[in-house]
Amino acid sequence: MRIVIAGGHGQIALRLERLLSARGDEVSGIIRKAEQGDDLRAAGAEPVLCDLESASVEEVAAHLQGADAAVFAAGAGPGSGADRKDTVDRDAAVLFADAAERAGVRRYVVVSSMGADAAHQGDDIFDVYLRAKGAADDDVRRRSGLDWTILRPGQLTNDAGKGLVRLEASTGRGPVPRDDVAAVLAELVDSTATAGLTLELISGSTPVTVAVKSVAGN
Repeated sequence: MRIVIAGGHGQIALRLERLLSARGDEVSGIIRKAEQGDDLRAAGAEPVLCDLESASVEEVAAHLQGADAAVFAAGAGPGSGADRKDTVDRDAAVLFADAAERAGVRRYVVVSSMGADAAHQGDDIFDVYLRAKGAADDDVRRRSGLDWTILRPGQLTNDAGKGLVRLEASTGRGPVPRDDVAAVLAELVDSTATAGLTLELISGSTPVTVAVKSVAGN
């Protein structure tokens, strides 16, 4: 498969790139800064320089041509202000979905956040983030041109992954290692039977492959 990942230098994205390239997939990661390219190459991915905050749909669609799947894993990051929650976590997500449709890439996986909700209340930066992610998720859900799956992990940790998770429509809050999020994403990219599902993810007792197969088609 050829898979294009938006936010290719993110912590989850780099883990996912290693997993996908190790199993023989062709992986491209979209990045904003040329100096990030070496990290992607080390992970087995081809870096693609493109700023999703300023690029046109046509530019992004050109990078997606011929891909079998697209993964939106971009984010403004914890140090960013409210404006970039909207321009990256919301607007860039919509742009990437537009570009995937234009390029004819149906399989589309979104890394969202537990609690994402366009109607979320509050004025803190994290509240703005949850509204932005929720609005982006709502936009993707309305698209008939994409076989989309939205993944909403719980509290992200850098603990070593155990490959044991809880993956359901609603799990309740809890932590999950980024390693295990990446492992679930790698399975979801392949599993079109999960299209149309919004799934929450935390650590649990079910092996990743079994967890994905269990929710497929529900």
